[in-house]
Amino acid sequence: MDYKLLGKSTLEISRVGFGAMSLKMGKDANAKLLHEAVAQGVNFFDTADLYDKGMNEESIGTALKEKRKELIIATKAGNQWRADGSGWDWNPSPKYLLECVEKSLQRLQTDYIDLYQLHGGTLEDPIDEIIGTFEKLKAQGKIRHYGISSIRPNVIREYVNRSSIVSVMTQYSLLDRRPEETTLQLLKESNIGVLVRGALAQGILVSKLAKDYLGHDSVAVEKAAAAIKKISFNRTNAQAAIQYVLRHPAVTSAVVGMRTMEQLREVLQASDATKLSEQEYSFLQQSIPANFYDAHR
Repeated sequence: MDYKLLGKSTLEISRVGFGAMSLKMGKDANAKLLHEAVAQGVNFFDTADLYDKGMNEESIGTALKEKRKELIIATKAGNQWRADGSGWDWNPSPKYLLECVEKSLQRLQTDYIDLYQLHGGTLEDPIDEIIGTFEKLKAQGKIRHYGISSIRPNVIREYVNRSSIVSVMTQYSLLDRRPEETTLQLLKESNIGVLVRGALAQGILVSKLAKDYLGHDSVAVEKAAAAIKKISFNRTNAQAAIQYVLRHPAVTSAVVGMRTMEQLREVLQASDATKLSEQEYSFLQQSIPANFYDAHR
């Protein structure tokens, strides 16, 4: 497993991280999967208080508590479950974020969070107050660093210009090249680490049937998936898709959901798989037109 420093932070994280949102099993089964990830070299685990109404954080906390000081745990806040459990609403108020961090600390069974992330964001949010809240939590030692999870270029720019974020988690893949237009370069120049989610494009680039995806019709999607397959003679489709996003110099880690031991072992080998050559990278990019954000620019 390779490791890379996350932006301006002191966190050296595995180039493939464990996306805990995919965990759906019981705590014992989750623990077995998480322990194997650690054994395979993963030291970065990403969750959120939203996932399974906090149960996801509990699974992470229970499974990883014995190796807590060796690992880097990230979680997110800002989405509030409705009282009736029917869904959630956006609530980035400082008061709510301060409540969230205390509950996350309890569920994770830790006294600090390595990376605390705003789980979304809009230009209508009280951005300076949110930043002030994160800085307060950092000063108190409850969080080590903070970042945001967003696909909105206009929101990302505001936090780059106004805060000390060390990371941005964003969706990026061969089928979603929208970050390549401006945000990846901005974050690289600002020394802010990029955490990629969605590198496998819901599995369409790996094994699932082609379908319309983010402005690409199913024919174009099938062509991109075929391109991935064509360069996978010395790596699996999943490893090739992950290598595509890891090749961009702005990207620190691909955070991938893994539900089975088979998936875990295949995905984790992506860090050590043969890197894409310049020819392979160009071939993939030419297999499908780049898409662009049509809102929040």
